[in-house]
This record gives sequence, C-alpha cells and structure tokens, in this order.
Amino acid sequence: MSRFQRLLASSIGAKVGMAVTGILLSFFVIGHLMGNLLVYQGRQAVNDYAAFLKGLGPWLWVVRAGLLSVFVLHIVLAIQLKRRNRAARTVGYAKDHVNVATVASRYMVLTGMCVLAFVLLHLAHFTLGWIDPATHAVTEKVIQGGVEIERHDVYQMVVAGFRQPVYVVIYVVAMVLLGTHLFHGLQSLFQTLGVRHPGYTPTIVRVCRLVAVALSAGYISIPVGVLLGLTGAEGAS
Repeated sequence: MSRFQRLLASSIGAKVGMAVTGILLSFFVIGHLMGNLLVYQGRQAVNDYAAFLKGLGPWLWVVRAGLLSVFVLHIVLAIQLKRRNRAARTVGYAKDHVNVATVASRYMVLTGMCVLAFVLLHLAHFTLGWIDPATHAVTEKVIQGGVEIERHDVYQMVVAGFRQPVYVVIYVVAMVLLGTHLFHGLQSLFQTLGVRHPGYTPTIVRVCRLVAVALSAGYISIPVGVLLGLTGAEGAS
C-alpha cells in the first residue's frame, strides 16, 4: 500500500480527501452553472460555448474522466468514513438524536449516490445522446471565417430535452438533492479545516445555506424556464 493509500485509509486522511474532492467538485458545479446559464442569452451563446469546449478535443474527455474520478473518490471516502463511524459506535445512543443531526448530514452518502446516478443519466442524455439520439443529432449552419460550416445545435438539444416534463422533474429533484448535499458539505469543509467557533459558526452556516440554495435555484431555473416557455423560444420547432 502506497503512502497516499495509507493516508486515505486513515480517518484524518479520508476527511482531508473529502474536503479536497469536495472543493474541486464545488468549483465544477459553479463553472458548469455559469455555462448553463448562457441559455438565457440564446442559441448563439450556447452553441459558441459548446463549440469552444469541443475544440479542446481529447482534453475535454480527460477533464470529464478526471471529474468523474474525483466524484467517485468523494463517494468512496464518504462511505468509508460512515462505516468507520458506525463501527466506532459499538453501543447505540440511549436517545435518538434526530434533532441534532440534520437530514442533510444523516443522508449525505445517499444524496451523493443519487447525484452521481443523475450525472450518469445527464451524460447519457446530453453528452452521449443515448437517450434521445434524434434530438442529439440536430445541427445548425453558421459562417465561420467566411466559410459555412455545420455544427451541433446544443441549444436546440437542451431546449427539446427540457420540454419533456418527466426529465424536468428528475432534474429538479436531483438539483434539490445537490443543494442539500452542498449545504452540509460546505459546513463540514469548514469544520474539517478547524474553522469553527460559537461566535461565527452561525454566520458560516447561513452563508453555506445561501450558496447551496443559490446554486440549486440557478440550475432549476433553466429546465423550469424552458418548460414554462420563459426561455428557449429560439428552439421552438
């Protein structure tokens, strides 16, 4: 076993690993939301952004694989810590501390697994085109460098996808779970870093809640907006 593996196998190492992977995933969640919100600027903004990402070539898949690996490691470490905590609790509590442990903290592993399942579904739907191949194959013609080229119409694909109520419901539920997970995860991050004091911990909790709600609401606004016709008019067929 390598030194890195031994570090992750320890409680402290696992918590640090959870914190580091959590930070990386949080940055991705913020960056991905910024890209998704381009839907409010219309077809050209979304498709130009998609073309830029596609232009990264194999590096884009390297990043995707890396993010997925970080996600899986995050969940593995969470399961490892949960098992270790259960094993250390040889005697059950005389009183059920439901009021002490929030719903978010008690179901962190479950919400994480649900979000991972959604990510795989999301990739199959919008990235790989396995769920709706016809919509995924839609293209548009644009002039680039004085030459007419054909490129993937990501805007149309997204709008068509979010006009399906079933998928919108799945997306909304997943984003609520993501917000719940982020809320507790951000609090745990500060605790792991030792930033905890009766004087400012309540403020940290409020800020974490605000960030989680803002990110969750930002993601939810996109499919709901398309479904209600508040955005996505350019994608109307």
